[in-house]
Amino acid sequence: MQTLQAEINIVITSGMDSARPVAVLPFSFKGIADRPTEDIGAIIAADLRRSGRFNPMARHLLLQQVDSAEAVNISLWREKGIEAVVVGRIVEQADGRFDISYALIDVYMQEQELVNGELVKANRQVLDEYRAIVKPNDLRFHAHRIADRIYLKLTGERGAFATRIAYVSVDKTRAKPYSLMVADSDGFAPQIIFQSTQPIMSPAWSPDAKQMAYVSFENGRSQVFIQDIYKANSRKRIAAFEGINDSPSYSPDGRRLAITLSRDGNSEIYVMDLLSQRFSRITNNPNSIETEASWTPDGQSLLFTSDRGRGPQIYRQNLASSRAQRITWEGNYNASASLTPDGKTMVFINRTNGIFHVAVQDTETRAMQTLTETSLDESPSLAPNGSMVIYATVYGNRRVLSVVSTDGRFKARLPSREGEVKAPVWSPFLN
Repeated sequence: MQTLQAEINIVITSGMDSARPVAVLPFSFKGIADRPTEDIGAIIAADLRRSGRFNPMARHLLLQQVDSAEAVNISLWREKGIEAVVVGRIVEQADGRFDISYALIDVYMQEQELVNGELVKANRQVLDEYRAIVKPNDLRFHAHRIADRIYLKLTGERGAFATRIAYVSVDKTRAKPYSLMVADSDGFAPQIIFQSTQPIMSPAWSPDAKQMAYVSFENGRSQVFIQDIYKANSRKRIAAFEGINDSPSYSPDGRRLAITLSRDGNSEIYVMDLLSQRFSRITNNPNSIETEASWTPDGQSLLFTSDRGRGPQIYRQNLASSRAQRITWEGNYNASASLTPDGKTMVFINRTNGIFHVAVQDTETRAMQTLTETSLDESPSLAPNGSMVIYATVYGNRRVLSVVSTDGRFKARLPSREGEVKAPVWSPFLN
């Protein structure tokens, strides 16, 4: 697996006005070697900003340069309207590793409390503390871990910064123009998983984030492969029937794979048992196209796109009862659906008035909301905490990636430095 130096840029386009003001101070460093090239404070601040929920104070405006909770001047930050302050330090160990520690201080928490009729220091400002001994090349990952902890403490929801994204890079100047890439959630540390002279499509993560299924046209037709992203020579072909082999999707337990096949005629949804390698046909509609299956969080049903209703719409089918129900009605085109982890919101592509947008729909009320202002949007993929959607779109006549929060308030572009990028998919949480 080849690691590259280039990365995806992140350009925030809207949504910071309503974000919560916080301050992330630069982490101090103590050691005999040079200061680490990774700026932990800057990485944490960028993560929080990219979530759309927080607006970290610009570094040149920071009111203090301290590295401990005790040294934070609560009143000073409170006067500036900052809600929380992050401090930390890095200490080099004798073996070359780093002792990294941080603290999260809530500026508005109670400083004193009444105990037996006397005011005493409450020290409730420290919401969280973290310490770890890490290798130098793991500093960036642990910065994402700290950002996840901050996000959890301040929102009550699990953060998704210490995750990864996969996507297809297309650069026609290369001998092998098509590359399946994996990078950190912020676009750093991109790695080539597979390269080909022919198109690559529909990457899908396994629930343990160790394998990827994808479609390759390297042999002149679509075929589905599974590849361990951490092991060499682990690639294997699992579907190579005549016709269509497309849209793999892992079940939540990782034991099955939903695939679109036309092995028996038209395009239908099948489920493959990965242990026995046996296929079960799920849909059976000879006069329609069924494709793009995704699993419900409980693993009991599939969402898929079908044109059985005179145009692409989204259906939900229970695997036990084999009953399919149409669940989208607004707009003449709805496709590429997936559910948030709580099952309450469906994310999909909606076409209204000829424009393709990322949209969400409440699964109970069926109320739909368009999230994006871009056009030709495709391939939406949810962050594992359900807070953000990464998708492919067109900007400046180039295929780029973008992200949008599931409430539609925060938006950002992730253009590549070279070529075009498409077919993004967000990883599950990493162990």
